[in-house]
Amino acid sequence: MAESLDREGNQRLRARFDEVYGQYQQLRSGLDELRGRLAELRVTERSADGRVSATVGPRGELIAVELHPAVYGDRDAVALSRTITETVRRANAAVATATQDLLAGYLPAGSGSMEFLRTGDFNALLSRADTGLGQGR
Repeated sequence: MAESLDREGNQRLRARFDEVYGQYQQLRSGLDELRGRLAELRVTERSADGRVSATVGPRGELIAVELHPAVYGDRDAVALSRTITETVRRANAAVATATQDLLAGYLPAGSGSMEFLRTGDFNALLSRADTGLGQGR
């Protein structure tokens, strides 16, 4: 009888292991997909006058700035500089939102990681670890 209980326990344990391993494989596959989608993410914003465009990648890195030939007729370097800077800032804000939206499909809504992405607050990342370590405030 003890042998049959051990066998049943082992079968249940094996079934649970298979379930957890399947979940891990699904998560791993999702992370590979996420990595690829992030690598391809690009956002382009245009200035209000349409003469400047800025393209940024998922980390906000500037990939390209394009200037319409009409910008050279103004000869106002300060205004052009402000337009470029504002266009790049808007592109960065838009890519941050796009990155958050993309990650929301892969990370739990209430996770510290999502809160950090939304606010930039490192405490959101660390609070869960602190709680887990018994150092919660």
